[in-house]
Amino acid sequence: MAGCMARAPPGSEARLSLATFLLGASVLALPLLTRAGLQGRTGLALYVAGLNALLLLLYRPPRYQIAIRACFLGFVFGCGMLLSFSQSSWNHFGWYMCSLSLFHYSEYLVTAVNNPKSLSLDSFLLNHSLEYTVAALSSWIEFTLENIFWPELKQITWLSATGLLMVVFGECLRKAAMFTAGSNFNHVVQNEKSDTHTLVTSGVYAWFRHPSYVGWFYWSIGTQVMLCNPICGVAYALTVWRFFRDRTEEEEISLIHFFGEEYLEYKKRVPTGLPFIKGVKVEL
Repeated sequence: MAGCMARAPPGSEARLSLATFLLGASVLALPLLTRAGLQGRTGLALYVAGLNALLLLLYRPPRYQIAIRACFLGFVFGCGMLLSFSQSSWNHFGWYMCSLSLFHYSEYLVTAVNNPKSLSLDSFLLNHSLEYTVAALSSWIEFTLENIFWPELKQITWLSATGLLMVVFGECLRKAAMFTAGSNFNHVVQNEKSDTHTLVTSGVYAWFRHPSYVGWFYWSIGTQVMLCNPICGVAYALTVWRFFRDRTEEEEISLIHFFGEEYLEYKKRVPTGLPFIKGVKVEL
């Protein structure tokens, strides 16, 4: 993980990232350029080059690194919106692009607002892991191949809409968990208890012990339901279930060490929220 960046005035990273995300999303205006006479690919190339030149002109490291990532995610979101409203078999992939880019951007934004001390470039989660990258690429390849050979499979609108609802539910639950936990939330499992670390049991934490994991669990599976990807749908479900089973056990070992009997009582009252996952077993 990259180290936290040098401290800037409170909220400046959030404002910078939001401004550049919206700048990237302005690709939504590209159809206006094509109507003005520019060809689609030419207009897109000029737009991307212009964006990068503007960011290089306006920002210096480390602010440029924030700006280019947020702008890229905004660009993907804008392209996804354009694709979503297109009359093509790729419109549900546009939903996916919007969901994916908004997830990664909002991870950074909420951390910047909620827990700026833990903020770093890694808060975008763009370099989460090799496995995460391979999983994403696999889903894109599956969608492309199936869209070429079995295009009717990608036009099951009710199934894609169900996936979209799962994504929205998962995203909202995860962000609610991050806001509720406040400075107690961290993208990395903590092995040492900080002076300000408290056990959060209110809000969505009164429903589930690990609401951020529950949200991510249903979000990730929902993306594949949205894409009507049968192979990756099953593979994602099995993989993320195993990942969160191991992750909750690892985290709960630390939480028991930090809070002792207080956490054990909480563990008895509140489920993990993840199907067939009970958390670490405690020998009495």
